[in-house]
Amino acid sequence: MSEPHSDFESAPDAFAVKLSNFEGPVDLLLHLIRKNEVNIHDIPIALITAQYLETIALMQELDLDVAGEFLVMAATLIHIKSKMLLPRPETAAGVAGEAEEDPRDALVRRLLEHQKFKAAAGLLHEREQLRAAQWQRPDERVAALAGEEYEPELEVDLFSLMNAFQAVLQRLKLRPKVLLPPEEMPVEARIDQLLARLSETEALGFDQLFADVDERSGMIVTFLALLEMIRLKLVRVFQSGPFGPIRVYKRARPADAPHPIGDPETRHE
Repeated sequence: MSEPHSDFESAPDAFAVKLSNFEGPVDLLLHLIRKNEVNIHDIPIALITAQYLETIALMQELDLDVAGEFLVMAATLIHIKSKMLLPRPETAAGVAGEAEEDPRDALVRRLLEHQKFKAAAGLLHEREQLRAAQWQRPDERVAALAGEEYEPELEVDLFSLMNAFQAVLQRLKLRPKVLLPPEEMPVEARIDQLLARLSETEALGFDQLFADVDERSGMIVTFLALLEMIRLKLVRVFQSGPFGPIRVYKRARPADAPHPIGDPETRHE
């Protein structure tokens, strides 16, 4: 058997991002429900299924780890959608006054249970952050000046980043087409570029990260670079309220931060 390639291959198809530190398929569904401002007890299953499939298609293009439970959830949504499209027969149970279960009910119960666990985990995380006083967010200074009307920034999850990235790709389609030879930019080189830009300012808006690229491949490399910077704890990413503008702040890398992909120290951990 040949030895594994020890050097970091920085083409996008060699940069697989694992989701263990991010979110799962139930979190994606809850994100889409919040994004569409729909009632969790009355999910428009066709709309949510279409958006879920669109999101995991982009995740697969980015070479994110979407196997297993993400694909099982996709199959579950398609199955529920197909059951919702079928006419409901008049069953004996229905005649007796027993209402037939809505095909979405089991999913709703799972979503509500997951929400409770996430809320409890979030509360514990907030308490831990308060005790450790890990990082002074820039918005705290602004809040002191703005008063009660100021809305503090929230840490951004993966699917909020995905949603913002989808919007960037949609805007790319509206730009005039320019035929240029494709340029493969290494992810680590893009990280260096972004960190250099962040060193010149307090923060960058999410859209500003993509301002100097005009093709889809460059945007994908930029997004992968951002995910890797988050994983390496080189940046913190915050959002002004749910689905508000996203800003990226550079931070000093802590001693316990993960090693970059291909780092010799990584192989000894």
